[in-house]
Amino acid sequence: MNQSLSFLQPIAPRPDAPLFVYFPGMDGTGELLASQLEGLAPYFDVRCLAIAPDDLHSWEDLTHAAIALLEQETTHDDRHVYLCGESFGGCLGMKVAVQAPHLISRLILCNPASAFVKRPFFKLAIPLLNYIPDLVHRSSALALLPFLASLGRIAKRDRQALLNAMKSVSAQVVSWRLSLLRDFHIEDLDFQKFDKPVLILAGAHDRLLPSIQEAEFLTQKFPQARSAILPESGHACLLETEIKLIEILALEKFWQEDPDLASALNN
Repeated sequence: MNQSLSFLQPIAPRPDAPLFVYFPGMDGTGELLASQLEGLAPYFDVRCLAIAPDDLHSWEDLTHAAIALLEQETTHDDRHVYLCGESFGGCLGMKVAVQAPHLISRLILCNPASAFVKRPFFKLAIPLLNYIPDLVHRSSALALLPFLASLGRIAKRDRQALLNAMKSVSAQVVSWRLSLLRDFHIEDLDFQKFDKPVLILAGAHDRLLPSIQEAEFLTQKFPQARSAILPESGHACLLETEIKLIEILALEKFWQEDPDLASALNN
């Protein structure tokens, strides 16, 4: 198995609860779900996918490795699995969902980066990044923050966490992951294989990607999908103080037929 991928367990295990698995954005750290953990902890057993900062594997390898990790987590029980993919992780989440639909109960996509191809000028940056020294690359991360997030809606500690996550990945790896997004072909996915509920969150103030347009597009692709527009949110919406994912799931009634979880979310 690809040893570049692993699951972080950011809160105490809850083996009796549904499994909530987070696939991160381009940083791959798996650490940027931190501001949502307090809300998720009472209801879910949480795992965060971490991708090694030097990982240069293909979509196929990443998908197979992620599926293997999920299989390990679900071998001994039949818990419901909620897979949440953000940005880059949304693309990986879609690949996992259509290739191993039996492992996933529900899919949540947050500003999925499948919209990358709708920003052609991003392609120009891919070869250039290979020639940028890492020191310059890391220094430029601060200038990119306003495009990745609505900074006024994010607490200072979470802005710093986002900056640190961006700096943790080299220019070469960023270039590689951008090339993966460039080569992510939505038409290659058999969406009909995943006929379980899908919720697509889109930030109306996403300055990086046309996320509302992508949410509408993907809603038509999956057999059971609906979208929720976050009217004030940017691209990194899960870092925003006012965004509570657990409240969105409750509002959208997006839980499995689990009486205890449904009752808890309704209260």
